[in-house]
Amino acid sequence: MQHLVSSENVISFLVLVILEIVLGIDNVIFVSIIINRLPKNLHPKGRLAWMITGIAMRTVLLMGLSWLLKQKGKPVITLFDKGFDIASLVMLAGGLFLIYKTVKEIHEKLEGEEELNNGAAKKPLKFANAVFQIMLIDLVFSFDSIITAGGTAKVLAVMVAAVVVAMIAMFFFSALIAKFIQKHPTIKMLAMSFLVMIGFTLIVEGWDHESAELLHLKNYVYFAMAFSFLVELLNMKMRKQSKHPIQLHEPHVKEK
Repeated sequence: MQHLVSSENVISFLVLVILEIVLGIDNVIFVSIIINRLPKNLHPKGRLAWMITGIAMRTVLLMGLSWLLKQKGKPVITLFDKGFDIASLVMLAGGLFLIYKTVKEIHEKLEGEEELNNGAAKKPLKFANAVFQIMLIDLVFSFDSIITAGGTAKVLAVMVAAVVVAMIAMFFFSALIAKFIQKHPTIKMLAMSFLVMIGFTLIVEGWDHESAELLHLKNYVYFAMAFSFLVELLNMKMRKQSKHPIQLHEPHVKEK
């Protein structure tokens, strides 16, 4: 037990917790969008399900990290004379799913589709369906966090502990982030635009991981996200006195 509390492990743990939270921001944004489709009384239950499934999934992946790394470069399927391993297929599928869901969400927010249906209330997302979507996208985002964990810490117990702490932290902050995004329409549109960019990045990584790493594609995406967010915060401060902020269309979800 004492060897786990060494200075090296403590530093690795703290660094890994911070990295996991930073890498999990895009995950929190997407999960918030899905949970907002649920009736309000199910929001806490949805976030709790996300935390539990997220911890379980990342723990299982960490335990199989060595096996996953061995599968890297071993094609499972070949298309157009190009081989794709397990990670590549997950990233390709996840990127396409993320872009599809985000563009659909943007369409509903701006087009007001529910108003075209004589104001009919939209059916709420079923809880099981919401959990399935959360687990699916969580699996995609987990690959980055797991690879980061493998490169930061050397002890499995330290990796698992850091992932658990990071997921719990994201769970407590997710409600605040969701509320902030929901309250500010421009932030919400920026968040969904970021998700499209992240989906595209996942597709590029799935298609040619080495080229994406060589180009440092994610660094450019995260810089664009941070810069855009900073500019919007300044805009929000300047427009604070506005009495008529823009309102996005929200789905009329029937409460159970």
